[in-house]
Amino acid sequence: MENSEQEFLTRYAEFAASGTLHPQIEGSPLMEFAAAGRVLYLFDRTGPYRAHPGPARVLVHGVVEASAWEALSGQPQQTFTMLGASEAEGVGEIIHVSRRSCVVQARLPIVLSSFEPLPTLQVGDWVKFRTLPPLHGFLLE
Repeated sequence: MENSEQEFLTRYAEFAASGTLHPQIEGSPLMEFAAAGRVLYLFDRTGPYRAHPGPARVLVHGVVEASAWEALSGQPQQTFTMLGASEAEGVGEIIHVSRRSCVVQARLPIVLSSFEPLPTLQVGDWVKFRTLPPLHGFLLE
């Protein structure tokens, strides 16, 4: 999926979500990020001392199993729901596709990747998805 955090950030930076970072517990690997009316607890992939409370742009990344996808017809309403501390499900429109990843606009943009080949996807398709924990967060500078 990625060779390095920097390569991943460079590839998907334009799809970062805008929101607010909240203070972290010293040394915690989780960042608390509020965006699109949701609070996400993200595994901090860019280092625990880079994030400071306040406005931020964060690239949200989730891993899904290919079986956790469902193609939808029409244009359903975008949804994004947190399940537990760092797992999510949602419905959204695919806005970017690459080899084993895609970006879905589901209230906020989220990069979704799979270790298995994904079903054939195209920009403009609508999907329902469920991520595996944890969700990852890449803070943009």
